[in-house]
Amino acid sequence: MQLLIDNLSKSFDEKLVLDKLSITLDQGIIYGLLGRNGAGKTTLFSLIAKELEKNSGDIYLIDKSSKSPLDIKDVFFMLAEPELPRFLTGREFINFFIDVNKERIKGNLNPDIYFDQVKFDEDDKDRLIQGYSTGMRNKLQMMMFLITKPKVILMDEPLNSLDVVVQKEMKDLIKSIKNDHIIIFSTHILDLAKNMADEILLLHKGKISEVDREIKNNPDFEEEVINLLQRED
Repeated sequence: MQLLIDNLSKSFDEKLVLDKLSITLDQGIIYGLLGRNGAGKTTLFSLIAKELEKNSGDIYLIDKSSKSPLDIKDVFFMLAEPELPRFLTGREFINFFIDVNKERIKGNLNPDIYFDQVKFDEDDKDRLIQGYSTGMRNKLQMMMFLITKPKVILMDEPLNSLDVVVQKEMKDLIKSIKNDHIIIFSTHILDLAKNMADEILLLHKGKISEVDREIKNNPDFEEEVINLLQRED
């Protein structure tokens, strides 16, 4: 399975953010997306998730011999700061989520299976979400894509503001499911991109490019990436 982004462009007023961007991404690979502030990482994710209207271009899902426009049901967009219903408990929210999505859920409908997968503390399941930390709310988001098993998972700064224990848990979980999905995460943390991603993508001046694996494994990786993001061409 592949995600094909073909000549995708997006502008806001006179500012061109994405300029005929094209790339093909493969199932089973975790892609780390790097770019400077304002490069268009969140814009790209929002276009893939159909939360924004594109100016031009197309996005397809290629599965075996078939090629079709990407369907919104095949995408999950995990936000850095999710807005979840604050006056539900974690258990109430996940039960509600399972209920409204049960027609498309192919796996287990028992919420405790998914709470266990993300190592959610038993005492926290029945607390109101308004009292949850960012890490706990992100675990709920992870449960949502574990339940629905979308083909494409987008993560916008997924490990920001998380303690080291939760970061490790989430990295391990993401790596454990990668073979069944196309996974792209954006980050400003170069070490995270290097350690978690199989392939690194750079978004620069409206275009996207894949970093050579030799650069990823180079001791001067950080300096190499910064030089690429500062180039003028």
